[in-house]
Amino acid sequence: MKKKTLAVLLTMVMTAGMVGCGSSTSGNAGASASDATASASTATTEASADAAAAATSADEPITATMTVWGPQEDQAEDTGNWLKTECEAFAAEHPNWTLTFKYGVCAEGDAKTNVGTDPTAAADVYMFANDQIPDLVAANGIAELGGSAVDQIKAENSETTVSTVTYNGGVYGVPFTGNTWFMYYDKSKLTDDDVKSLDTILTKGKVAFPLSNSWYIASFYAANGCTLFGADGTDATSGIQFGGDKGAAVTDYLVDLAANKNFVNDADGAGLAGLGDGSIVAMFSGSWDYDNVKKALGDNMGIIAPPTAKIGGQDVQMKAFAGSKAIGVNPNCKYPQVAVALATYLGGKDAQEAHYKMRNILPTNTDIDVSTDALAKAQSDTMDFGSIVQPVLPEMANYWTPAQSMGEALVAGDVTHDNAAQKTEDMNTAMNTSAAQ
Repeated sequence: MKKKTLAVLLTMVMTAGMVGCGSSTSGNAGASASDATASASTATTEASADAAAAATSADEPITATMTVWGPQEDQAEDTGNWLKTECEAFAAEHPNWTLTFKYGVCAEGDAKTNVGTDPTAAADVYMFANDQIPDLVAANGIAELGGSAVDQIKAENSETTVSTVTYNGGVYGVPFTGNTWFMYYDKSKLTDDDVKSLDTILTKGKVAFPLSNSWYIASFYAANGCTLFGADGTDATSGIQFGGDKGAAVTDYLVDLAANKNFVNDADGAGLAGLGDGSIVAMFSGSWDYDNVKKALGDNMGIIAPPTAKIGGQDVQMKAFAGSKAIGVNPNCKYPQVAVALATYLGGKDAQEAHYKMRNILPTNTDIDVSTDALAKAQSDTMDFGSIVQPVLPEMANYWTPAQSMGEALVAGDVTHDNAAQKTEDMNTAMNTSAAQ
């Protein structure tokens, strides 16, 4: 009954999702702090319900210590210490709450390990990569959002972005940046019309694409209507449908792509090196390669959402995998109403704008104008129309190895038009077979 009570409270106070880990340092954003702490609590979910029940109103005075975890880069003084700056701004907006903050260092990708090890000793609010949601849920380390928190998330983000933090029908985090890939190109060699079509680009010069990388190869199958766990990636019973005529048509296309004299499998930095020496006109990567591409191309750098590909005689939009990084709340925290409000603040418009200015963390908030920033626009456009949500279901683990094997076989020339259909069915069967079987 107490667990149900906490769930209701979290819905009432706009619960959110989270990440956490690492060592911590303290910073006081209020006049004083009591011994009531919301971090490293040994309270169980049931005990948290009792504590939360004592103070459910955002207007009621609260004195608490909140532990917040984020990556080192967000706590660096030379870039403005985004995390501390925003937590203190949050405290200033809630004068009835006397808050002390303890900060811990933890990369978003480490959340499931560091929170999952002992959720009762983890941070109250943390940052995490969305593909870790199933593990965090299983560990009782992340709270489902509800009420006005979900209303805010849906109002401020695209449907694709909201889907990245949705699991089993619930929303488990406040997204603050997208995670996907797009196309960089040399504007001195390709026109605005050229870059709309991969097949056109291949007639103009060499293109580097990571075909042997399973995170990228799915874009062609998804473009032609193949699905992973249903139309929205949430139906485990639907499985992965990369076979049949649609899948075979894609594999046929990729046989020709791999054999094209202007195709380069982008591995071991081939794409960046080629942009630098002029032998490559386009490559596919994400925001993490922006500085390297800028160094290689200078003012000739172009960035755009993935182009179309002519598969089965039809121009279809390539679909990159889309994910996100988000702010979450620990369901074991002592003051869920504070933690939820803080999470939604750190993932809100003002904090995203500050993140963008301080560290060039590209925002997901649709009210933030990124039209003059080519990098931000490319990511936004990709999330809006050039991507599918990377499923967060546990069954997704069965996808990666068969997809990589197909890409490697295509690059090696082991897949031909004669065996493409069979190879496609073999891949699809493997994707729908648990590794434990």
